[in-house]
Amino acid sequence: MSTVMPFHIAFPVDDLAVARHFYGTVLGCPEGRSSDQWIDFNLYGHQIVAHLKPRDDNAPGAHHNPVDGHDVPVPHFGVVLSPADWEALAERLRTASVQFVIEPYTRFKGQVGEQSTMFFLDPAGNALEFKAFADLGQLFAK
Repeated sequence: MSTVMPFHIAFPVDDLAVARHFYGTVLGCPEGRSSDQWIDFNLYGHQIVAHLKPRDDNAPGAHHNPVDGHDVPVPHFGVVLSPADWEALAERLRTASVQFVIEPYTRFKGQVGEQSTMFFLDPAGNALEFKAFADLGQLFAK
């Protein structure tokens, strides 16, 4: 694999103080620049930006797609971690009483692309997925 460059993603949140606590304290993301409208966070070397967007109670509900017997929320984002970092994050989330949309487990066991995964929502309802591969070479395997 070639060197991976950091990605950037901007996503909506309805309360910057709550986002600051969740991403900064619960997930342990160092904070970068911020304003009264957005906050930069360092998510395992990637730049994620929480942008203030007031809640719209008229917006349509979440979408899900079936994957390995689970309803995976779409859209979602996250990071592929080492197995040790993935386990540590799962424990950190459990300790913080974060409710999982899909509990940490290993999907596609014994198949090409076997991976550990977990899904949860941030306080604004954004879905996050964190994965780990025992063999990172399986990341794009068919």
